[in-house]
Amino acid sequence: MTPSLRRKLEALAERREELERLLADPGVIGDAARFRKCSREFAQLEPVAVALAEELRARQDLATAQSMRGDPEMRELAEEEITDAQARLDALDAQLLAHLIPKDPRDEGDIYLEVRAGTGGDEAAIFAGDLFRMYSRYAERQGWKVEVESASPGEHGGFKEIIARVEGRGAYSRLKFESGTHRVQRVPATESQGRIHTSAATVAIIPVEPEGEPVEINPADLRIDTFRSSGAGGQHVNKTESAIRITHVPTGIVVENQTERSQHANRDKAMRRLSAILAEAQAAKAAAAQASMRKLQVGSGDRSQRIRTYNFPQGRITDHRVEGLTLYDLPHVIEGGMDDLIERLQHEHQADELAQLTLET
Repeated sequence: MTPSLRRKLEALAERREELERLLADPGVIGDAARFRKCSREFAQLEPVAVALAEELRARQDLATAQSMRGDPEMRELAEEEITDAQARLDALDAQLLAHLIPKDPRDEGDIYLEVRAGTGGDEAAIFAGDLFRMYSRYAERQGWKVEVESASPGEHGGFKEIIARVEGRGAYSRLKFESGTHRVQRVPATESQGRIHTSAATVAIIPVEPEGEPVEINPADLRIDTFRSSGAGGQHVNKTESAIRITHVPTGIVVENQTERSQHANRDKAMRRLSAILAEAQAAKAAAAQASMRKLQVGSGDRSQRIRTYNFPQGRITDHRVEGLTLYDLPHVIEGGMDDLIERLQHEHQADELAQLTLET
């Protein structure tokens, strides 16, 4: 590890000690928002302190073992302990480097999940439905809550478009690599000749909590329309125009919400999603300028990038952003068993970030 990286680790350890003092300060304890912010940062830095303490013990063990080399009776044992201590130090070095990767403050937060049918007609809508079900089942396994905010069903199943809010700790960190074009190769149920068709759907993952300052939206830039909800709701659906459609005129972004009974509640939900979309667009523009060397362009905003192919005849999933990332486990993944795929992408992203960190020192 370079001296500059070591200094960064020491600065993190000092910050952790400072936070420990702050969390015992009555003034901080009495300020709920500040206490919560300090507690969250302290929890993030605690693993760094633990790893540094383990590294210190490993260095002490190494020094003790090396001092035993001069004793003929202890030499064999000393060599074993030196090998063990050195292996621990190597592992801790990698672990400490990982702690230096900047944490995305949005990682622990909720997301908006948007799935839209692309090329392929009815089969694309069916595939969009399959993708939404895959994410929903994965969310269920994680103990997350999924709430559909708007949906446009396909004529033969699936969805032309479906948008949901996913609430649960770590939702963004686990699903942020899913944005892009997903391609499917399979024989459609409507195909009488048994020919394999290729269709596509696009996925967008948008963090609910924007990074940085909240986006200011000029009311003059909005066009707001009301319409009758098409969802469940009995007589209420037919009598009131409670559903809301908001168009952000400068960007052309359109958001809808019809899940609530009141127009006011639907408007609040739609505005929150519009704010998140605009904030993500700003973050994506900045990230794209810095991410030319990275394989996983998180938040690049390029939904046209083909990121993954689902080949049903071969039971294969291939992620095109990572060389060699092919899993022959498609039935399990499409039913929500996404952990192996997600963890491979997270490890690749971590490797990219470490490489960048090394270049910057």
